[in-house]
Amino acid sequence: MAQIRLPILDKLENDLKESQRELQMDIPKAILTAREHGDLSENAEFKAAKERQMFLESRISLLQKRVSDILSINVNQIPKDRSGLGSTLKLKDLDTGKEIEYQLVFPEEVNPDVGRLSTASPVGRSLLGKQEGDEVTISLPDSKVEYEVLKVSTIHDTPEGDSALA
Repeated sequence: MAQIRLPILDKLENDLKESQRELQMDIPKAILTAREHGDLSENAEFKAAKERQMFLESRISLLQKRVSDILSINVNQIPKDRSGLGSTLKLKDLDTGKEIEYQLVFPEEVNPDVGRLSTASPVGRSLLGKQEGDEVTISLPDSKVEYEVLKVSTIHDTPEGDSALA
């Protein structure tokens, strides 16, 4: 079975490369330019460049860890017969009959306005492990909504290269 490539990795790896490029190319130039202005103790440009350097070093470390964490996920352990990371669920509100669709995604991909929810969010957690026909109660801040699961598409149902985690 071929390994599914998670598109979030492309975004994180691009962010990592851009941060590394800035740290290795832009920051040394900025520091050199600031040093040419003389006294470093009262040099705002030098201080700003050094702060940016520290920020980038921290960002690179966090991005490297996140990429490593995602690469360590065994996609084959994500359920094939019920909802999990990368799944799209089509739900019907049992009171109104209105249908809604949610996709369970990594935290970096969350966009509630288009139905992209983290599996770590309260709503995302309530949708994990669901199958077609299941009923689920989602607790909202001021109410509870009951849904029927009409359809579940898992990450395994998506053709390679067109992953549900886009």
